Parts: sequence; C-alpha cells; structure tokens
Amino acid sequence: MKFAKRLSLFLLLCITFSCTNNRVEAVVPQIIPMPLSETILEGEFIFSSETQIVSNESFKISTRFLTEYLSDFNLKASEAEVNINTIQFIKDETILNTEGYTLDISTETIKISAKTDQGAFYAVQSLRQLLPESLEIGNATEKQFAIQCLKIEDEPQFKYRGMHLDVGRHLFSTDFIKKYIDALAMLKMNTFHWHLTEDQGWRIEIKKYPRLTEVAAFRDETLIGHYNTQPQLFDGKRYGGFYTQEQIKEIVKYANNRNVTIIPEIEMPGHSQAAIAAYPELGCTGEQVKVAQKGGVFEAIYCSKDETFNFIEDVLDEVMELFPSEYIHIGGDEAPKTRWKSCGKCQKRIKDEGLKDEHELQSYFISRVEKYLNSKGRQIIGWDEILEGGLAPNATVMSWRGFNGAIEAAKQHHNVILTPGSHCYFDHYQSENEEEPLAIGGFLPLEKVYSLNPIPEELTQEEAKYVLGAQGNVWTEYMPTSQKVEYMVFPRILALSEVVWSNPENKNYNNFVSRVENFHKRLDVLDINYANHLYEIEGEVVSKETNIFYKMKTVSKGKIIRYTLDGSEPTLKSDIYNTAIPITNKVTIKASVFHNNEKLGKTFSQKINLHKAVGKQITINKALNSSYPGSGANGLINGIKGSNSRYGDKEWLGFSGEDLEITIDLGEKTNVKSIKTRFHNGNGQWIYAPKKVEFWFDVNDRIPSAVLLNSDEMLVNIRLEKEVNTRYITLKIPNFGIIPEGKQGAGHKAWTFIDEIIVK
Repeated sequence: MKFAKRLSLFLLLCITFSCTNNRVEAVVPQIIPMPLSETILEGEFIFSSETQIVSNESFKISTRFLTEYLSDFNLKASEAEVNINTIQFIKDETILNTEGYTLDISTETIKISAKTDQGAFYAVQSLRQLLPESLEIGNATEKQFAIQCLKIEDEPQFKYRGMHLDVGRHLFSTDFIKKYIDALAMLKMNTFHWHLTEDQGWRIEIKKYPRLTEVAAFRDETLIGHYNTQPQLFDGKRYGGFYTQEQIKEIVKYANNRNVTIIPEIEMPGHSQAAIAAYPELGCTGEQVKVAQKGGVFEAIYCSKDETFNFIEDVLDEVMELFPSEYIHIGGDEAPKTRWKSCGKCQKRIKDEGLKDEHELQSYFISRVEKYLNSKGRQIIGWDEILEGGLAPNATVMSWRGFNGAIEAAKQHHNVILTPGSHCYFDHYQSENEEEPLAIGGFLPLEKVYSLNPIPEELTQEEAKYVLGAQGNVWTEYMPTSQKVEYMVFPRILALSEVVWSNPENKNYNNFVSRVENFHKRLDVLDINYANHLYEIEGEVVSKETNIFYKMKTVSKGKIIRYTLDGSEPTLKSDIYNTAIPITNKVTIKASVFHNNEKLGKTFSQKINLHKAVGKQITINKALNSSYPGSGANGLINGIKGSNSRYGDKEWLGFSGEDLEITIDLGEKTNVKSIKTRFHNGNGQWIYAPKKVEFWFDVNDRIPSAVLLNSDEMLVNIRLEKEVNTRYITLKIPNFGIIPEGKQGAGHKAWTFIDEIIVK
C-alpha cells in the first residue's frame, strides 16, 4: 500500500515537472484579515484538475463554496479516503471556537480542520487568498498552480463582525446586495445590517400594508448636492422602489450560504416619515405628509397610541417570517419629541404609565416593542439613543455617537456593538484630496479605521465581555450608485475586518498597507471600485527651537517622494525628499510618489502660511476629544488651513458641548495687528459655530465680542484698531449650547469645530 502511494506521488511529480512552464508559482501569503498564527513551511502543494476534494455532510456550505470557486477545474467532492493531492475537510471537536479553523498545507494534502461548517468556511476564505486572482471570475487559463506550504491556526477576536448598508436614501439592485454580501464573506465578516426603512423611503414589501410600497417607497424628488449648501436644490425626479418578499427570501438564502446573518432594521419611533406619508393616522397629528426628499431629522414620528403598536407588530410579524436572525434592529435614534409634547394621546400615555417625560415615553415605546419581539423568540438592537429614559430590559446597544453609549450599556450588563462615527462611518471622506467625491463630511482615513479598539479602556475585564464586536456603517445620502458605495467602503472594510477578526497584538499598520496593496489585484478582478489612497502623501509642520520644518511621508514602502516649492507639478527631475524641508516664508509645497520612474497616485499640495504664532506654545483648557483630536493643539497654529468640507481632518479640532479657552504664548512681547480663525457650521452633523468669541491679551485689553454670521466658512477676522504689544493671546469660545428642536441632535449640546488661528 505504501509503495502504491509513493508510485502515485512519483507519477504526479513527473506530470508536475513536465508542466512547470504552465503553472502559476505560489504566492507569498498576505491574508486579510491577518490570521492568529501563520507558519510558513518548505515546499508547495500542486493543484490541478486531478486534485480531489474529500468532505462529508458536516461541511456542506464550505465544500459547495470551494467546488463552485474552483469550477474551472470541474472538481467533485466525495468521502473517499484519498491522501495524495487532496483537499480534506476534517471535523475537529478540539477546536473550541465555533468559527475557528486550522489550515494545514503540505506537499501532498491541504487539510481544513474545524468544529463547524462555519469555521471550515473561513478556512476556505484564507485558502482563497493563496490562489490566483483569476479564479475569482472563473477565468483561470493555467492547468495547475502551486500553493505555498504553511500552517494556519485561526479564530476571530469578536463574535459580531458586521457591515451596514442604508437602502432608504438610495436603492440598490439585488445583484449588488449579493455582491456586497460576497465581500463580507470573503473578509470573514458574519453580519449584514440591512437598513430597510427611512424618512426618504420604505424598501420592504409588507403585504398587509400595500401603501408602504405604493406610497412610502417613492419620493417626489431628491436633494442635489450637500445638505449644508444654501440654497438647497432638488432634481425634480420621482425616485424609489422596494424589495419584494421573494427577493428578500432569495437574498437571505444567499447570505446563509456564505455564513452571513442578515439583521433587518425597521426604524422607530423616528425616521418614520415615509410610513406616515402612507398611513397618516400613524402620526400624532393625522395630517398628510410627504416622503422626505432629503436627509435629516423630521418631527413626523410614530404616535404612541395602540393603533401604532398594532401596525408595528403586524409589520414585524412579516419581517420575522423573512429574516430568521436572532436580532431585529429597531433604530431608536434621532426621534424629536416635539409632536409628543403637544399630542393628547402621548401625554395621556405618559400619565397612564406613570412616566416622567417624553424621554421615558421613548423608553416605554422601545420596551413595548422589545417585549413583543421577545415573545416571538427574538432580541432587539437599537442605536444608543435607546439608553435615554431607561434601557429596555434585554436590548443590545449599537453605540454610534462615540464610545460613551457602549460604556454605559456594558456597565449595565447589556451587550454592545461599537460603531462610533469617528472610526466606523464609511460615509465620511477618506482623503484630504479636494478632488474626492461628495460625502457627508468628516474625515476617516484608512489608518484611523485600523486604529479602532472596540473595547473601551474604561471597561473592566468583566464588563468588556459585553462587547460583541464592531460594525462599519454606510449611510447613502451621497451614494446614488453601487460604484460610489464600493468606493466609500473599500479599502476601509479591509481595515475593519482586521479590527474585528485579528488579535490586536498581531496588528501592524505598515504590514497591513502592504497586504492591502496586494489585495488590490483581487479587487480589480472582482470589479470592485475601491479607493486607492496608498500613494498619497502625509505632511506635518514641526518646530525645532526657533526653526520651522515640514516633514512628509507615504505609507507605501519602496517608493520615493519628489517635490517642488514653487507650486509646479513634480517630475522625475524634481528634488527627492530625504529630510524635513526648512520653512522660512509662505510657500506651496507640491509632491508626488514615484516608483520605477512612474508617478503613482495624485499630486499632494500644501500651502503653508507662516504667521507669528506658528511653532509657538499653545494650551487649551479642555482635553482633546478622542474622536476628533486633529493633530493636537499645535495644529491650530501650524500655518495650515483645514479642509472646507472635511471637518474631521487633522487640521480641525472638535469639542463636544464644552466652553473653550485657548491661550497662545508667543514667547516674547510681539506686535499683533490682526487675528483670524474660523469654525465649522455643519448643523446636519450636530456642529454649530459659537455665537461669539472674545480675545484677551496680557495687557488686560479685550476685543469686543465678535458676533459670528452664518457664512460658509464662519470666518472670524478681527482687525485691531491699533497694534497690541503682547506675549499672550487668549480666545474665549462659549459653546453654542443646546441644539434646538427639529434639528438633528435636538436636545443635545452642540459640537464646536475650530481651525487655524492666524496671528499677524
């Protein structure tokens, strides 16, 4: 028997060597997300049409996926005991994590060991990244290829690894939804949060309420451009659509075959204007409203009367028939209480239930829905606003307004999912390049996503157990096409996949960037419209004693930077950047990344305004906010102006609801003629410019309070009547205060975002 095996191996090797010129060499493993343990071994496994798959009933999904993926070779799976040139699925009860696996590749066999089909599926996804990219579209021209021998032992860090997609603002085809699910599965993400209802459109067929698809699924027109642009313009085109129940069943089955659970979201009590447009009796006034034509927060929310709950329960009954998931997401965010305050039925509900106020009425609303879903064997997830007025007994909190909601919920022993806007909102800009396509605002580069730690440091080890994982959110107000969605999601989803899967001790951003650059080849074959910012340049102003310098770097390795100082485009003849550039005057630096005499990426451009405060000392009376720290306090006096649209970039500092006092120490008495600064005024993102700013000097002079006007840049330009000879300049900036009713974030303190303070 041993002789027969050796003979078979000998014949196989003979065939292999005779076809060497027709096979693809083994790739260096660059798997995303990074496995827990990866050991490279000597040798290669030679895959060909003669390779056999050995499996059993325990691994139906993973085996089917692999055979379909390798369809070019027409392989069949069997339970035959063959030990040479085989891919073997092995059930291993000693692997404790149900999603864990071992992938052991030798010259003779590829062994996939797992306790469950799900674990084996993730082993297949790792194996997939060791294979030629051409297999992604069934276009392999090679008759055989080599796979590097190695051993991987792997399991996820978190049990919840999710991606969200809003289809209320813009609708996407079922084919794209499947493509989106495919991408999640490839990156070992196991949850698709499908945001199906919104003020701008209801996207799920509910047979008992046909007007939801006849009326609520369509809006008269859509906002053109950004929400904050005035005057607002609309396209005048009717827009809408929905998914039939048959389509949803098909997609749920498709996701199940990729070990992806779909969690549907049915928004309540807010973000429900579309439903109320179809059935006005669901609102407090009974008045007819339109399906919303733009994003935002609207006062038309569900009334708390019994008829509304009957409607919601009917809807949820049909939703539960379609989605077998344990969780149903019920929203709970951004629900203005204005109508409830003047609604007789809501006020009677507050009195009858012994509630304190409208916030407790929201808690009652959520708890009542939760109780109904619990009676059906389901659990709820809600955005962190469901904490207000008291948390529903068994609710899981999705913390989006930062980390505080997660901390509060975990300390109350409730499960939490981290999805903070600062790290997980993929509708934010991902580059400081002014040519980036329109986005809601903010700034979320790849590195910041990668830096996310889903377990807040404020939690004890016991409390941290309530953190289920993290999720990336994709709100589509500014994403009308699937190509735009892909551009905003990729490659940031790659970073998030590593955050939620990989051991944080193994994470290394530079190594990750190298793997992303390699992964681009797979995305190209898959026809995924990813954003490539790996060849962009980052810069910063640094001071040393009394001198100012500018430093540059690029995250991709093995490249050079060429630059100019006269505003011209860099060429192969331009200076090579090796060390920090001295800055002695106002200057425009332009730079580009080059490799093998080829320019990569877009030209980097930076204007530096060398004013009197650059490089001096600065203090702020409040700690920097961890979500929007800019480049620290020194970023306010580094000579660089922040973006006009990306309020979260490294030049803007954001503070939540705090009165600020900023002091600049010029080092010695200095003649000051003018001071300029500006504030962002993005009300749609809870950001409000302050109503006034005061300027103080060490000579006890005070400039009269400057009333800020609603201009695009919120520029504050103070020209002094006479020069002031001062060492210290202090800016006192009161927070705007409470966001008014009817606005996004109503009832909460506003954010203050401040840019460069220019002293001349």
